[in-house]
Amino acid sequence: MTVQAKVHTEEMERGKSRLIVTELPYMVNKSSLIERIAELVRTGHLDGLADLRDESDRQGMRIVIELTKNADANIVLNNLYKRTPMQTTFSINLLALVDGEPRTLTLKQALRVYIEHRLTVIKRRTEFDLDKAKQRAHILEGYMVALKNLDEIINIIRSASDVDAARSKLMKRYKLTELQASAILDLQLRRLAALERRKIETEYKEVTALIKDLTELLKSARRMRGVVAAELVRVKEAFGDRRRTQIVSLKAGAFGAGALTASDLLPEQNIWIGVTAEGLVGRTHDDKPPRHSGTDAPRWLVRASTSDTIYFASKAGKAAAVATHVIPEVEKLGDGLLFYKVSPLTENDSLAAVFVLPAKKSDYSEETCVITATRFGMIKKSLITELPGPSSQTFTLVKVNEGDRLVSVGLTDGRKKDILLATAQGMGIRFSEEDVRPMGLVAAGVNGMKLEDTDETIGMEILPVEGHVFLLTSDGKAKRIEPKEFPTQGRYGKGVSVWNLSGKVKLAGLVTGKPNEVATIHMSKGAAKSARLDAAAIRKRASIKGDVVVEVKPGEEVTSLSAGWLVEKFVVQAKKEKAKKRKSAPKKAVKAKPAKKAKPAAKKTSSPQGKKK
Repeated sequence: MTVQAKVHTEEMERGKSRLIVTELPYMVNKSSLIERIAELVRTGHLDGLADLRDESDRQGMRIVIELTKNADANIVLNNLYKRTPMQTTFSINLLALVDGEPRTLTLKQALRVYIEHRLTVIKRRTEFDLDKAKQRAHILEGYMVALKNLDEIINIIRSASDVDAARSKLMKRYKLTELQASAILDLQLRRLAALERRKIETEYKEVTALIKDLTELLKSARRMRGVVAAELVRVKEAFGDRRRTQIVSLKAGAFGAGALTASDLLPEQNIWIGVTAEGLVGRTHDDKPPRHSGTDAPRWLVRASTSDTIYFASKAGKAAAVATHVIPEVEKLGDGLLFYKVSPLTENDSLAAVFVLPAKKSDYSEETCVITATRFGMIKKSLITELPGPSSQTFTLVKVNEGDRLVSVGLTDGRKKDILLATAQGMGIRFSEEDVRPMGLVAAGVNGMKLEDTDETIGMEILPVEGHVFLLTSDGKAKRIEPKEFPTQGRYGKGVSVWNLSGKVKLAGLVTGKPNEVATIHMSKGAAKSARLDAAAIRKRASIKGDVVVEVKPGEEVTSLSAGWLVEKFVVQAKKEKAKKRKSAPKKAVKAKPAKKAKPAAKKTSSPQGKKK
C-alpha cells in the first residue's frame, strides 16, 4: 500500500503558490523530513522552493513550502513524493489464528472471521448470563416457598436440634434442594417485612423474563447478529472519529504515483457553516441549512464549498483563515467545537464576523474587496488578494482604534456599489464605495459617517440588492424600505433619518433581501427566533410605524439580526459573472496551415538502349 502525506495547495499574492503539509505517513519524522527537503534544495536536486518553515502548534502539524513564481506546484509535489518520505510504501499482512491455525486472510475474510468471533463471544456470554439467571431464579423460588409458608417454616427451624436437622426437615417437607434450604436458613429477618417480600416477588418476575429472553436469543441466529451490529454501533459512537485517510480507486493497470493533494481527494460539496452566539462552530453534512431559531440558532451562517476558506474576524480586527473541510460535521450546532479550537484565534477573542472566500481567489474579479465597518463609523476596503490562505497564524484584517470594535464585514466586486451604514439612533448614510480606496490590511480605514456622541454603527449593507432593506428595533418592531429611499451622498456625512425612534428604543439590526427570505433574530434572554422579511410591511423611510415581528417580554430586548444568504448571493453572482465572461470571450481564430508544396517529379533519363538508368 502506498501512503502519501496530506497536502493542499494555496494561492498567494503576485501569482505565487505554496504547499501546506498537515499530515505525514505513519512513522515519518517531521524534523527529519524538513532536513531532507532542505538538503535536496542545497544540493540542487529539488527546484522551485522559495521558503520552507514549520508552523506546527497546538492546532496540529503544519509545514509550509513556499514556491517560486514560475514553479509548478504539481511538479514540485511529485518531486517531493519521489525524493522524500512524504510518500512511503508498506505492506499489510493480515495474519490471524483461525481455528487454531495461522492463516493469511483477505480483508473480506478478516471481517468474516471477526464477525464469527463476535458471535462466539456473544453466545458464550449469553450462556453464562443464562446459567447465572437460572441459579438466581432457583434461590428465589425457594424464597417464594418460604414466604408462602412462613409460620410453619419458623416452627420447623425453632424445633430443630441444629442447622443440619432443620435443613433436612425443610428439604423433606417442601421438596426443596439443599441450595434452596440453605438460602432459606440464611434469610435475614428484615427480608420478612412486607416491602422486602414484594421486592423478592418483583425480582423473581424480572429474572424469569430475563431467562426467557436469553433462551430465545440463543435460539435465534438473526437476533445474535443484531446484537453484534448494535455493539459495533456503540463502539463507533464511543471511539469512532473521522477517517484520516482517503482510499483512491485506480483503473486496471494504473499506478498511484501521481501528485495528490487534499483538495484532489476531497469531494466537492456545498455545505453550510454556522457559528452560535456562544462561539460553537460546525458544518452540515449536505446543502441543507440548519434551523434559524432555537437555542442552536446560528449567529453567523454562510454557505460554502468544501474547497473554500472561511475567515473568522474578531471585534479587535484580528482574523484567522481556516479550510472549510477542517470544520467538524455536526447534526446540530450545539454539538460543534469552539471557534478557537478550530482556528488560531484565542478564547479571549470575541467574534464580530464570519465570511467565506474560494481557495482560488482568481474565481473573483481582480477588483473584489472585503469591506469592514466599525462601531465608530470607520470604513476600510482591502483587496481579497491581500488576505492570506489557511494558516496557523492570525493576521490583521483591520486596525481597530482604542475603544472601537469591528461590527460588520461585506464583500464587493468594485463595480460602483454603494455602502449603507445604519446607527442605533435610527440614522443611515449611503455613499459610493469609490469614495474609499483599497488599503493594506494593517490600515485603520477612513471615516464613513459622522456620529453623535451617544450613537454607534450597528450594521452595514452593500447596495444595490434584489428586495428591500429590513430594519428591526430593540422592541421587536420592523419595517421594510425600498433601497431608492436612501439617497446617495458623500462619505463622512451625518446621513438621513431611517427611523424616528423614541425613548429607549434603538435600532438593533438591518439586512437586505427578498420578501420570502428568513432572518434570525437574537434576543438578550432566551432562544433566537426567525422571521420572514415580509412579516413587516413596506413603508417610507420617514414613517415612524413598524410591525411587531417578535414578541419582546419585559426586561428583554432584541440584540442583533443576522442572515445567511448575503455572502452567498455575492458568491453566486460572482460565479455567474465569470461564466458570462467565458461565454462572451472571443474565440481565438485558428490559423490555416499553408498547403504543402508539391514536390517536383523526378526527370526520367534514358540510355541509348532505351533502358532506364
